Amino acid sequence: MCGSRDSVCGRASRRCREASASLCLRVRRRKMCGIWALFGSDECLSVQCTSAMKVAHRGPDAFRFENVNGFTNCCFGFHRLAIVDQLYGMQPLRVKKFPYLFLCYNGEIYNHKRLSDHFGFDCQTNMDGEILLHLYNHFDIDIEKMATLLDGVFAFILLDIANRKVFLGRDTYGVRPMFKLLTDDGFLAVCSEAKGLTQITHSMSEQVKITPFPPGHFEIFDLMPSGKVKSMKLDRFHCCTDEPKHAVYDNAEVLGTDFAPETVKANIRILFENAVRKRLMAHRRIGCLLSGGLDSSLVAATLVKLAKEQELQYPIQTFSIGAVDSPDAIAARKVADHIGSDHYKVDFTPEEGIKALEEVIVHLESYDITTVRASVGMYLVSKYIRDNTDSVVIFSGEGSDELTQGYIYFHKAPSPEAAAEDSERLMKELYMFDVLRADRTTAAHGLELRVPFLDHRFSSYYLSLPPKMRVPKDGVEKYLLRDSFKGLNLIPDEILWRRKEAFSDGMTSAKKSWYAILQDHIESKINDSQLEKAAKLYPHNTPTTKEGFYYRQLFEKHYPGRSEWISHYWMPRWIKATDPSARTLSIYKPDKDPESGVYRQNGGLHVTR
Repeated sequence: MCGSRDSVCGRASRRCREASASLCLRVRRRKMCGIWALFGSDECLSVQCTSAMKVAHRGPDAFRFENVNGFTNCCFGFHRLAIVDQLYGMQPLRVKKFPYLFLCYNGEIYNHKRLSDHFGFDCQTNMDGEILLHLYNHFDIDIEKMATLLDGVFAFILLDIANRKVFLGRDTYGVRPMFKLLTDDGFLAVCSEAKGLTQITHSMSEQVKITPFPPGHFEIFDLMPSGKVKSMKLDRFHCCTDEPKHAVYDNAEVLGTDFAPETVKANIRILFENAVRKRLMAHRRIGCLLSGGLDSSLVAATLVKLAKEQELQYPIQTFSIGAVDSPDAIAARKVADHIGSDHYKVDFTPEEGIKALEEVIVHLESYDITTVRASVGMYLVSKYIRDNTDSVVIFSGEGSDELTQGYIYFHKAPSPEAAAEDSERLMKELYMFDVLRADRTTAAHGLELRVPFLDHRFSSYYLSLPPKMRVPKDGVEKYLLRDSFKGLNLIPDEILWRRKEAFSDGMTSAKKSWYAILQDHIESKINDSQLEKAAKLYPHNTPTTKEGFYYRQLFEKHYPGRSEWISHYWMPRWIKATDPSARTLSIYKPDKDPESGVYRQNGGLHVTR
């Protein structure tokens, strides 16, 4: 894999600057965080801790294991990617004011300074996560009140040895991952990725379920003297359709309160720009994935604009991946030239993509067909970023298709209300599909993902709009979002109105889609008799195609008996579909202008997915 760009740049050096005096074990490597914890282990912790190393890729700057005083069978593990406060950022985070609290978390709390100023907290570090300890104490150990005020993405484990409590929590959309293993006798193990739990030793005679922690939820456990736990409460603290309670502490402009079109479009612009601005919080270089589609183009253009306003001391790097005649790569170059980013185009070959398949599935912990397809390109471009640049914080456009009804099948929705209901469903399932893909493929290479379209305020506002405003209009999906940025010259008009191209299709030649290349390759790997036995071999989410069977085979090789990690395959609705690719659907009509990548019909501009 090779990359090209407009200016010459030598390979950036990667230096770890961690200086925590209490670090137990440390690595100096090229440079997201991985969290891991055990409560009530029956096995020697030194044996169990080897499992924590399976998520080392999430935090290659430094790692640490720490036992809990008074509970010799409890332990925290932490792999760090240093983004904020490189001196005092090791975890579990502990401060002198609350010596009985241990916090291990992965994520960013964008409003931590605003909350600290509002409540008058005396923070001892510059770590955004310290705000959790102060809020927890301020609200008299009410974890729900604490979680509702966090504007950000997070997965946390909070131990209170004074009150003998363990708390878990995860952000609204599950942008940051977390899995748990809980045995019948109260042994609890938690990790950022499931792979860090599959080899954990426990006293149960049968395999114990490893489950993704539900997004937008918290769980409270009583901590027994033995170190084991008892779950006392699992509840939701925020739903995607509700305006977040932390909105009152936001610094966005005052929004209009009516649903007049111009008011709504102005509010969308205000909230989107605010979503990008707050995510500029970083001490490491910021870059952006740029596919050339609407969503990533809006993110990249707004990011470049705000970076200039805040006088960042470096140009924003943007990254695309594709074959020589990839529609996405061509469109991405046009956007980069328009916004003035420092653009890299990573060359993609089918052979390279096929070679990476098993490695990608191992990182994903998923066998969902469209997830695997789309993950290959994102995995490879992330690898290029790590190996050839010093960008670490990576912006991306995930969440927009679900939020703004961007998929082609929304044209077939029976009613605006049905479309709105399905949009909410997709948002709630992001943690199994697009958010999972984006997290694992970037974290696999020690990068940190930031997704402005999943900002709590922006997404809850968009979902609150009347259903009729959000549906496709005049044959164009995401019409409201596009129209909100019309006439601003933020991105080229041809990109603003470019049809939605699935990432996994757009990165390959227009002549042959990535899904077709994969299916041709897999045809020789799986025979008809194997597929006939699929129902018996894989009763849950039985694959119906050779491609699906092949992915499942690779998944089971590494994670046997763990197919319940995803509840179902991602598939279009309201239309007869046997494959998740938009290009296979009967309503896909690529009447294309080959130069611009914009699809036209009857002289007018139309979007088909």
